[in-house]
Amino acid sequence: MTEREIDIIEAAFALFLRYGVKRTSMSDIAAEARISRQTLYNAFSDKDDVLRATIRLFTKRAMAAIEIGLATAETLDEKLDVVFEQLAVRPFETLRASPNAEDIILGINTASRDEIAENDRAFQAVLERIFDERRMALARAGLTPRALAEVNQIAVAAAKTRATDRGHLDALLAAQKAVVLSVAGDAED
Repeated sequence: MTEREIDIIEAAFALFLRYGVKRTSMSDIAAEARISRQTLYNAFSDKDDVLRATIRLFTKRAMAAIEIGLATAETLDEKLDVVFEQLAVRPFETLRASPNAEDIILGINTASRDEIAENDRAFQAVLERIFDERRMALARAGLTPRALAEVNQIAVAAAKTRATDRGHLDALLAAQKAVVLSVAGDAED
């Protein structure tokens, strides 16, 4: 992604948060990014293309933050905190700060199902890598790292969309972490 594309995506995301996806036009994005409409269309074919690129960029940033956090996290508990922060807490806080959170969620879900699926796979891969360190404990519980990663990604993604407030989200994530720790333990095999 070029710097110009990143600037466009960040401008678009600011508008999505402020006005919602439906009420943001390509003209609005061009104006916010301080570029011509033609320059915008040279970079992105339509608003759905901008949405997909936004998801890609924010997933890439989240994955980079996870890798930095995992480099210093020692326990499974700490590693889950790192992933849950990027997968649930940060997106939750960002969307809750927007008066158009529901429109953003609906707009992104409609326009970008494939990107969202790729995003899910990226988070699952990180979780699977973390859980692979406990594969023997998981096997004793009848689980594989892949199965536990998938169920965790789904549960945490659901928690961020269904939590009523930050306290509720924290409680849901704590419960999810407790389940993982009870099955996988916090000691490497």
